[in-house]
Amino acid sequence: MPAAAEAGGRKTKRRNREATAMDLEYDVEAIVNYHCKTGENPLWDDRRKAVYWEDIPAGRLFRYDVRTGRHGEFYHDGQIGGFTIQESSDSGPLSLLLFGENRIWTLDEDGTERQIACDIDEMPRFNDVIADPAGCVFAGTMGKDSTSGGLYRVDTDGRVTCLFKGTGCANGMCFTPDLKHFYWTCTTTRRIFRFDYDQATGELTNRHVVVAVGPDCGGPDGMTIDTQGNLWSARWGGWGIYKYSPAGEELGRFELPVAKVSSVIFGGDDLDELYVTTAGGAEGAETPDGTLYRVKVGARGLREFRSRVALP
Repeated sequence: MPAAAEAGGRKTKRRNREATAMDLEYDVEAIVNYHCKTGENPLWDDRRKAVYWEDIPAGRLFRYDVRTGRHGEFYHDGQIGGFTIQESSDSGPLSLLLFGENRIWTLDEDGTERQIACDIDEMPRFNDVIADPAGCVFAGTMGKDSTSGGLYRVDTDGRVTCLFKGTGCANGMCFTPDLKHFYWTCTTTRRIFRFDYDQATGELTNRHVVVAVGPDCGGPDGMTIDTQGNLWSARWGGWGIYKYSPAGEELGRFELPVAKVSSVIFGGDDLDELYVTTAGGAEGAETPDGTLYRVKVGARGLREFRSRVALP
């Protein structure tokens, strides 16, 4: 993996202006800026102490090593809507499961690619994915219009099942700490939904809205959860990250110097650092858009599950 550069992060102190909810200072550090048009899907690798992320339309994957500060692009191909780390990576070389333009495939550390599925449905591409405790993957899509997207589940044998359609841009997902519930974001309708989740079957039931975002606050995008069950929702067009209680009550806002904040994940040795992707960067421009940020917010997250999808 090319990693010829070192991060030159700059920290700034910010204060949450929502004093009635959470009047706390927090650190915002710019890690590296690859001028991502749509930086997305930050994912923490606790074995390698690294953060991976992507630039969706450019089909580029990046890695930042928190121990050395070195970073670089290690893959460049067609659009990538999301990815997971395969379970085999815990005992061997890195292997990622990639979701792109109507296809799913693995990418090994040596550059080997193996196709899992293709021509799955009529969709421009996948968008945002998450592995569950069993190693299956929930994968949202970008619809051709405001109602043609949906949510799919990829089982460990590679079988792909459509769970529901009728959405536009499917986005951030997470599981509650007790694994009894599942949250899913629909950016098109500006809502975050909660489901009952059956760990044994992967079934989602009892869908209902927990967060409805107003028309002037940007759109809810990528999302993660902390050990207390609070949601951390990136806000596309909203200049930051919004924190919500399990019941959907807004607990605070964490501002960034970029309008299009696309996704978040907890990382670091203690899972107490938020790594945040942003979008809109123009190559060579003096703009923070497209930067990967690290934000200290005084909370701890949960380890993401690995996918266990077998090769055909």
